[in-house]
Order: sequence, then structure tokens, then C-alpha cells
Amino acid sequence: MQDAQIIKTRDLEFQLFEVLEAETLTQRARHADHSRETFNAALETAHAVAVEKFAPHNRLSDEHEPQFDGQRVSIPHEVKDALDALRATGFLAAGKDYELGGMQLPAVISFACLSLFKSANIATSSYAMLTSANANVIERFGSETQKRKYLGALLEGRAFGTMALTEPQAGSSLSDLTTSATPNAHGTYSLRGNKIFISGGDHELSENIVHLVLARIPGGPPGVKGISLFTVPKFRVNDDGSLGARNDVALAGLIHKMGWRGTTSTMLSFGEHGECIGELVGEPHHGLAYMFHMMNEARIGVGLGAVMLGYRGYLASLDYARERPQGRHPTNKNPLDPQLPLIEHADVRRMLLAQKAYVEGAYALCLYAARLVDEQNTGESDAARAEAALLLDLLTPIVKSWPSQWCLEANSLAIQIHGGYGYTREYPVEQFYRDNRLNMIHEGTHGIQALDLLGRKVTMKQGAALKLFSRELQRTIDAAREQEPLKLHADALAAAWRDVTSTLEALLPTLASDAELALANANAFLEAFGHVVLAWTWLRQALVAHAALPRANGAADQDFYRGKLHACQWFFRCELPRVAAMLAPLRTLDDTTLSMSPQWF
Repeated sequence: MQDAQIIKTRDLEFQLFEVLEAETLTQRARHADHSRETFNAALETAHAVAVEKFAPHNRLSDEHEPQFDGQRVSIPHEVKDALDALRATGFLAAGKDYELGGMQLPAVISFACLSLFKSANIATSSYAMLTSANANVIERFGSETQKRKYLGALLEGRAFGTMALTEPQAGSSLSDLTTSATPNAHGTYSLRGNKIFISGGDHELSENIVHLVLARIPGGPPGVKGISLFTVPKFRVNDDGSLGARNDVALAGLIHKMGWRGTTSTMLSFGEHGECIGELVGEPHHGLAYMFHMMNEARIGVGLGAVMLGYRGYLASLDYARERPQGRHPTNKNPLDPQLPLIEHADVRRMLLAQKAYVEGAYALCLYAARLVDEQNTGESDAARAEAALLLDLLTPIVKSWPSQWCLEANSLAIQIHGGYGYTREYPVEQFYRDNRLNMIHEGTHGIQALDLLGRKVTMKQGAALKLFSRELQRTIDAAREQEPLKLHADALAAAWRDVTSTLEALLPTLASDAELALANANAFLEAFGHVVLAWTWLRQALVAHAALPRANGAADQDFYRGKLHACQWFFRCELPRVAAMLAPLRTLDDTTLSMSPQWF
């Protein structure tokens, strides 16, 4: 594949085919028609479309964000051109059955292709990401009528999809949703309410938009147990799939954010005229469980998007550091000597190394999560599929949150390497930072993910998911202990994991007796757990690189593997030691934040 500054293609190949052994998936019945060649063909096509259609208007859609004149939303035509190219190449349905127009690609290959579009243009690619997730919910939980009316249109890109959760008065507190859905005589529902921050909520990029809307059926239980899910199209769809009249869904206004400016962020009003018709998805009062199927996929997508924005910044600052002459070595005081490229300075190499460790480690994590999806779908036994689902459930908060924190830090370092130029719009790194800052809140803040991890995931099913991860971690540790250069890393990872698990054991009684106190520092647990997970992804990469180095094909390949080993070393020496300090407030049940009176601020 021709290289471009949206990805290191050698890293992509390494992750997929050397670490995750994606080619072995062709031995499974679902992917038997595929081979390494077909996987590469899909990746090359995605790369070409991303470079030629998505990347060129990344700055344009940032500078000319969507506008609403009271009648229609205007978006630069390049956005639609890119999405049309995505439709034409079939990537919206890449992992779907042949019968649905899909390619039956493994999830890990589909996610790798998606990563290229996200890297090239996060805002434009988000329309496709939301649509794919929306289609997955309808495919899994929708009625045969809903599938017939919506699924084909979504997978072909004739309709795009959204998820409409947030309301102005509720924010992240879904138990406080008030949008209502009143049953009609003919089996449909009349919806009334307002939603806010709905990405892709209105546009003219497709012939229709299918909203998945959370609402309450009158008489249902209070709180989250009374939430149901509905399909609400912008244009009503007849039973034969043709479009009918405009539904009573109104664009109340666009929201203009600091990043992702090319994606419409909307305020939507449902049922202003009492004529908003929706259809119940699945059973009443199970809407949140259905929506979480979409939200969990979206959380992985958010993590992947954060990685790719960090990756773009890393590559941009790496090029800049190689090309920009500035200063001399500290021992050279002769102003007549030529200046050195920035990359010759130790502190610049520190910042580049940190970026490399963050983005390539997080990329490995996201693709590993996609590989778990494959195991969940096509594993060789019921037990293997169940284990993969459980492990993915445990790791999802990390997949979402760790990249959105630390790949944002990579973007900050990219700006720093550019110096004063990094803060100007003449260089792309300031946009990458702005775009990435939104990922810390997309699909649940760090605080929400931390409560999920410590309050539920690590203890669910009597700690079964945690035991599974411990088993996978130990396998990597045992293998690394057999390789002399990696023994110290293996011991350090084992020690850090003991710190995490012993801290959790000490917390368990308090979780049962005083959950508010135990969860007061849940964010610290999320960070510590995440750092251990990332160290594990790096040790996995280091094992492969160490074994491959003696048979490397030429100097460039040797440099690649040595770079992997050195980035692993940096993470273990500079990042993993932070885990002990992160865990300290949890070990002592520190109540500083909990006991801080609101009146004292």
C-alpha cells in the first residue's frame, strides 16, 4: 500500500497480521472466501478512498461548518462526495452477510478500514459510523417490518442513522428522560419531546435519516427501567420501502462545537404538531439495553477515533521534527555551526516517543477489541464466544477512555513540537487537538466509564471477566519471561497487576457497605487499570517484534521492530510506574473529594 500521512501502513500490517494473526480467521466458515489477499485489497481500497476523498476536505469542513438557514442545512459538497464514495465501495456493510450486500469481512479488518476513514476525516466518517451502529441495533432487535423498511437503506447508505438519547434537562442522567411515546390504535406510537447534541441529526447527505429514540411509554416504571426504544424516520417509510410524508421531527437548531465541526450536532424536536410517528423496537421498557448495544459499539468507535486523531498529530509532528532546523546540541556553543533538525534534540525525541507509545499502544488495544468481536461472533465453541463477549464487556470502558485521554495528550505534544506554529491554523495539529478533545465526553465521560468499570464490570459474575483478563495477562507475562530482554517488563507488569487486584480486594467490602465512598476515586482506578492494559498491549507487541527482528527483511524492517521494542521500554519505564500513585487514593479510601463541601469552593 502507498504510504500516506493518515497511518503508518507498516504498523497496520504488523498489528493485523503479526500480533492479531487476522489471516487465521479465513479458516472459519464465515470468512472462508477470504484470504490475506482479499484483506489487503479491502485495506488498500479503504486507504485510497480515505486519502483521495476524505482527507482533502478535512480542513475545509472545519472552516465551513454546517449552517442552518431555518429551512435546510448546508454542508460543503465534498462531504457528500466522500460518503458517496464510501457507499460505492460497500464499506458501510463490510462485515455483513452477503445476503445483506455485505463482504463478510472479519470485524478486525472492518475496524482497520474504518480507522483509515477516521484518521483522514473524523467528522465526515462519523456519519458512517453512526449509521453502521444504528443498523446493527435494528438488525438485532428490530421487527421483520423494521428490517425490511430500514436495514437495506441504512447498509446501502440511502439512509443514515443516529441515536437520540440526551435531553436538555437530563444530560447523562438517562433516568430523567421525559420524551413520551403514546400508543396509537394501529400499532405505532406518537412521540413528543426534545433531544440535544444529536450527531448527524439533520442534513441532506442521504434521502432519509433513521433516528433511534429513547422515550417513555405512559404508565411504565420510573427511572431507566421505564425507557423504550423507537425507530423515528425523518421521512416516513411505506411498507414497500418507498418514502412517504415528512415526519414531525424538526431541527430546532445546530450546535457549534470546538471540534468535529464538519458533523452536524443538532437540537431536535419530536412531535411539535402531534404527528411524530415512531415504531417500538423490541419489547417495551427494554430500550436502554437495546441502545447499549449501539452505545458499546460507539464507545469502541470513539476510542478508535481518538487513536487516529492522535496518530495524525504524531505523524505530522514527526515530519515537522525531521524537517525543521532549530538550535544545536547543548554542548555546542558555536552560533556559526548549522542548526540541527528538531528530532536531534533529546526533549523532542521524548515527546515523539511518548506520542508513539500512546497512539500505537492504543491502536493495538482497539484492534484487539475488534478481534474479540470476531471471537464473540465466530469463536470455535460456545465457551470461547462467551468468554470473548465477557472480556470485551470488561475492556470497553478502557477502549473508550484511555485513548480519549492519552491520545489527546499526544495531540498536545504534537502542538508543543511545532512550537508557536502549532497554535496556528497554518498547521493541522491544532485541529487534531480540537477534534480529539470531544472524545473525552462522547459516549460517556471518564467519570461514567470509571463508575461502570469499578462499580460493575470488575465484579460482574463473581469477577469472571477480571479472571479472564488475568489469565490473558499471565499468558503474556509467562511468554515474556522466556525472553531475556523482556523479563524485567514481565516482572513489572505482574507487579502492577498485583497492585490493581489487591487494591480491588481491599475495596470490595467498602463497595458493599459504602459504595459512595468506594467509588469516590473510581477515576483513579480507571486510569490505573487502563495503564496496565496498555502495558500489556505493548508487551504483546514486543514479544512479536523480538521474535521477528532476527529475520527482518532489510534495514527498514529492522528499524521498525527496534522502534516497537524501544517504545515498549519507554512505556514500562515512564508510564507503568504511575500505577502505584494512581491507586494510592483508593487504597486509603481517601475522602478528600467526597468530603469537600460545595460551599467551600
